[in-house]
Amino acid sequence: MKNKGGIVVITVLALLIGLIISVQISTTESSDVGGLIPVGKLVGLEQQLKELRTEKETIMQEYLELEARLEEIEQKNLSENALMQAVTQDLEKYKMSSGVVDVVGPGIIVTVDDPIPIEGNPGDGYSTIMLRYDLLLSLVNKLKDAGAEAISINGQRIIATTEISLAGENVNINAIPTAPPYSIKAIGNPDTLESTLTIRYGIVETMRNNYGLQVSLSKQKELTIPRYSGVIKFRYAKTVDEVTETVEE
Repeated sequence: MKNKGGIVVITVLALLIGLIISVQISTTESSDVGGLIPVGKLVGLEQQLKELRTEKETIMQEYLELEARLEEIEQKNLSENALMQAVTQDLEKYKMSSGVVDVVGPGIIVTVDDPIPIEGNPGDGYSTIMLRYDLLLSLVNKLKDAGAEAISINGQRIIATTEISLAGENVNINAIPTAPPYSIKAIGNPDTLESTLTIRYGIVETMRNNYGLQVSLSKQKELTIPRYSGVIKFRYAKTVDEVTETVEE
């Protein structure tokens, strides 16, 4: 009887264990997807993945915006640099044309001096080229016609306001007294400058034949012409913008 009682107890325990296992398996199957990850946990992971995807999209959008902004800044800087270079180049050209900077380049040097004194005839003591300083003006104009980009006479830069005038016993250039011999430097095409001055019946022939002046020319591969040393002031001339602003005020 004791053996039978023990068998019954063991059987009941086995049934209880089997029932518990059956209930556990049933619960797990009803709550698992694929039998591996609990539904609650899977939902949590899906939510995290969704949040990560959203965050990634936001970060990517910010990155693209920053990249576009950087490209815009780079393009703007390039544009500003190009503009500054263009302005600087124009400014340098204006400086050269106005004569306020030293310049260097190919050209010619023309030397003009009084006639050689004739033995036994000391002359009247006056300088021919100083009395006929208008010949210097004609020479300068011919050089300009030939395309000279910069001109100087005895170191005085010729600019728009330069005056060449007789003052007492001197010829003033830019209000600076000068005397012969006169050294005229001009930057430009040496061949063109020379041919323009030495053309038949031209200025050089006139100076030599009509006035007996000593005139020599030499072409230069490189020569330097100094800047205008005076002060440029405008008492009456104004820019159009300045006049417009004055009228509006």
